[in-house]
Amino acid sequence: MARADRYQPSDREQAFLDSIESPKYDREIINGLKPFFRDKAPDDIKRFYSGSELAALDSVRGTERDVELRMPVKLTRHFFELAKNSEPLKRIVKADPDETLNLAGSEDPGYQMDFAPVEGMLHKYEMGLLYAVSTCSAHCRFCYREELISQKDIKRQDGTVAKKGLARIKPVTDYIRAHNETVAANGGLHPETKREKLREVLLSGGDPMVLPNRKLGEWMAALAESGVESIRLGTKEMAFHPLRFDQAFLDMLDRFHETWPHVGFRLMIHFNHPDEFLLKGEDGAYLTNDNGSLMWHPDTLKAIEGVVSRGWVNVENQAPIIKGINDDAEALRVMQRALYRVGVGNHYFFCGRDIVAYQAFNVPIETAWQLLNESQKGLSGVETHARLSITHYKGKTEVAAVTDEPIPGVPGTENGVLIFKILRNALDAPDRGKVCIVGRNPDAIWFDDYEDRVIFDEAGLYDYARVDNKRIEFEESVGVAV
Repeated sequence: MARADRYQPSDREQAFLDSIESPKYDREIINGLKPFFRDKAPDDIKRFYSGSELAALDSVRGTERDVELRMPVKLTRHFFELAKNSEPLKRIVKADPDETLNLAGSEDPGYQMDFAPVEGMLHKYEMGLLYAVSTCSAHCRFCYREELISQKDIKRQDGTVAKKGLARIKPVTDYIRAHNETVAANGGLHPETKREKLREVLLSGGDPMVLPNRKLGEWMAALAESGVESIRLGTKEMAFHPLRFDQAFLDMLDRFHETWPHVGFRLMIHFNHPDEFLLKGEDGAYLTNDNGSLMWHPDTLKAIEGVVSRGWVNVENQAPIIKGINDDAEALRVMQRALYRVGVGNHYFFCGRDIVAYQAFNVPIETAWQLLNESQKGLSGVETHARLSITHYKGKTEVAAVTDEPIPGVPGTENGVLIFKILRNALDAPDRGKVCIVGRNPDAIWFDDYEDRVIFDEAGLYDYARVDNKRIEFEESVGVAV
């Protein structure tokens, strides 16, 4: 007999699932620093860390500054081959004891858990985000989900302390159905939260592409059956192991589209630097094709072409601007140009998040804006769609402009201003487009650094109170099993 709390796929879902092939993938992963400390890593990978670098990392092991307590070390063979000749890529995955010099930061960035109606799911805007898995093929040192990947205890709004749990299909789909039924019965808006239909779901983590195709298919099918209109999948696997996007995965996408033709699919990829996908010569310059376009790594290009060639799949890139990795206008320019040429949109660039140890990674907010603005000079209009976003507790916020000149007669603007603009409000949408103007602070790396410089704040960024949990928790009466 089936357990009452176990999700039961429909006949249509089961037919789709029965068609899925789930190959195994050998990513040749190096897990942790122990293989380097014990001289057990493959001969060529041993040299990834120098003797002095290992000694420095060893000196903080077992202390509060242990880098692997903050973020476990993990590396794939493919990424090693790219990174061994690229300092920016080394910075993405190589641990450094300087990471833990200052451990200031939030254990729950953006108060994400305030928006978790069921375990492993966030409900913001018209979208749900699912923690489908808690690891990736490799681990970025600056990762915004370090608290999930490191399995840290998080203090929740109700005072309880627990690790972030992973999403399960039945509670998530029960919640989606209950929410959307309530919205439909109340003229298109939820009577309490004033939200619209939950119509889009992002499979995230960790990286869902470390899951086998069968598990991915289970999520996609269940979400499609629950009535969502679009599914997003967020992944950095294009950089870490592009061979994962093989024919078996593409066949699964095709069968999904045949089965649910009206459900959109969006692949959100995460390239941070052009060295992750472009080929370079011995002199360090990027190689070009006969027409001058930049030459891609063949495995990565094949993976990109496989998904982009399916016209119903939208592929977009987004990346934070991180110190020592891509705080370089020319690298950002090259990346935007090369991605758009192969059919990948430039979605967002992000300012750093207030994660634990964020000061080791974050570029000043004004510097990030200047870098992106400079990078887009000389690009065509279609190549420059990306905006610079920073995630306030209230919602996604654009760094819209930084000026050099004062505003005549307005105190606090003597050195120019920075303008924030609300793009997304985590609960609903009434504040979209509202702005906050602050006096410039070239050293600011988070909102707190402008608290004494607020000039105009119709957006309410500096008059923010943590959301009332009752606004986002669902009523027991809807019968959703958690």
